[in-house]
Amino acid sequence: MAASELSCQLSEENCERREAFWAEWKDLTLSTRPEEGCSLHEEDAQRHETYHRQGQCQALVQRSPWLVMRMGILGRGLQEYQLPYQRVLPLPIFTPAKVGATKEEREETPIQLQELLALETALGGQCVDRQDVAEITKQLPPVVPVSKPGTLRRSLSRSMSQEAQRG
Repeated sequence: MAASELSCQLSEENCERREAFWAEWKDLTLSTRPEEGCSLHEEDAQRHETYHRQGQCQALVQRSPWLVMRMGILGRGLQEYQLPYQRVLPLPIFTPAKVGATKEEREETPIQLQELLALETALGGQCVDRQDVAEITKQLPPVVPVSKPGTLRRSLSRSMSQEAQRG
């Protein structure tokens, strides 16, 4: 299966605002594949000859950073698919416009971050249900050491036979 790939690079730079953006993605993939249902196989038993031919097609896949994917067979048209949006980070990235800005000029904190900060301040950095290891081990039943591995099996088998006799 032969394949060719075309990748794209995009870069922008704004020196005034000291911003830069750079992106690279695999844009186009063209691959040769065997075509289903398009094969020929002949055998001549008298001449001891065989002939086999498999049809081929060129599959095309085109991706874009706008989450659009086009797929299809070259020469037959492409089907377009809109991929689902998925954030890479759990919170949107934000930066204050001006560091020395007054409170009224600043952007509001995102709601997700406000909820997270409120939870952290409510807990005060401590786990509410925290217990020491000694307290947890007090609640457990005592460990009974078994001297011989066979003794435990025999006692279980006797109790099982007694249960069977009782019905």
